[in-house]
Amino acid sequence: MGVLVNEGLNVEIINLISNISTKLKTRTFLVGGYVRDLLLGRKSKDIDVLVIGDGISFASEVKKKLGSKANLQIFKNFGTAMIAYNDLEIEFVGSRKDSYQKSSRNPVVSIGTFEDDISRRDFTINSIAISLNEDSKGKIIDLFDGVHDLKKGIIKTPKDPKITFYDDPLRMMRAVRFASQLNFEIKNSNIEIIKSEKERINIISKERIHEELNKILLSPKPSIGFILLMKTGLLEIILPELIKLEGIDEIEGKTHKDNFYHTLQVLDNICKNTNNLWLRWVALLHDIGKPKTKRYNKKKGWSFHGHEYVGSKMVFKIFKRLKLPLNHKLDYVKKLVLLSSRPVILSSSEITDSAIRRLIFDAGDDIDDLMTLCEADITTKNAKLEKKYLNNFKVVREKIKDVEERDKIRNFQPPISGKYIMDYFGIKPCKEIGLIKERIKEAILNGDINNDVIQAKELMMIVGEGLGLKKYEK
Repeated sequence: MGVLVNEGLNVEIINLISNISTKLKTRTFLVGGYVRDLLLGRKSKDIDVLVIGDGISFASEVKKKLGSKANLQIFKNFGTAMIAYNDLEIEFVGSRKDSYQKSSRNPVVSIGTFEDDISRRDFTINSIAISLNEDSKGKIIDLFDGVHDLKKGIIKTPKDPKITFYDDPLRMMRAVRFASQLNFEIKNSNIEIIKSEKERINIISKERIHEELNKILLSPKPSIGFILLMKTGLLEIILPELIKLEGIDEIEGKTHKDNFYHTLQVLDNICKNTNNLWLRWVALLHDIGKPKTKRYNKKKGWSFHGHEYVGSKMVFKIFKRLKLPLNHKLDYVKKLVLLSSRPVILSSSEITDSAIRRLIFDAGDDIDDLMTLCEADITTKNAKLEKKYLNNFKVVREKIKDVEERDKIRNFQPPISGKYIMDYFGIKPCKEIGLIKERIKEAILNGDINNDVIQAKELMMIVGEGLGLKKYEK
């Protein structure tokens, strides 16, 4: 089977498809990302099969052989079918050729030859095919030197890049994404065409754009992708807030760091410690409020006071514009952007229990993620300073653990409920209940009382009396 004998390849499935191909006298090929990853030695659970003929009918035959464990989905509008089998997804598509209209990336599809189908692929590294046919099983068919480009780490289009990117502008984002995922270089001629065609990205749905951004963020070193997005001009269209971070201002010989490249360093740092997509979004956006809060003072130099608050407000607009989820994931990103400097402030001064309690209260279950962000935010090139800052954060982490074990502040719930207060004073819902609960909360966070019912009840009676409330006597 030649190249098909590779670790991670589901030989049983491939053999089955090949045998059905022989039986039906239908020519089939492995194509696309599966072949690319196979040749790179990367594992993939998505198998793409090109059928010279009716891909849906062929998929139905495969489903029959696989039996009840296989789930077949048919997409008639696209002429494709998908089989989910164990942890694999096998897509079957009939060979076709495309033609595009100016206002849409969705092609008009017609039946085509093997050559038509391969030549419509986005990049040479995705245009390699492997035969599943009896007379050439395992043979690589490489019409556009994709194997060479894989070895050299080059991303380029099989056809004229101007046509490729103009027809489907999402391919511009995909080029950047593959460069980021594989640590490849986009050919210079392709880069120049992306620059000239960048405005075409505006016809792409925001959902498809944020999907590509998410994949870039989940790549091993996302800075590769974001630098390319900036270089091509795409970033200014998609995330102009990041572009505004670039550059260094100088007044009276005093400068500040380039917050764009600092942000990318923080992002790369955090990727070493987490695969959490939304924490990576936090790293990307944690400083976006700085351009709006940048000030210069002759005595103190540059400052960005309140950039965390401004940045957290900007997160909503970015998520809404890119049609990212406006749910708990948005709340998570906003919260951690807002809190992003709190542990830094704590680490540089004497740490009080009260300050730690408030940090735990505000961060809740996300306190560990917040600390991971702050540790990633250390981008100094000075090894001694880096060690010092990391040790400071280690002290903060230990203090958080100690205070949390003692005071149980995380996911804090008042030891006395609103109903208890109403029953005790014999009152109906009113603002006084909120005032009492707030005083109890502040007292616990300040360390004035313990987080328990007895001391909370004592304070409730004192505060209630001050508000003119008396114990209800039945």
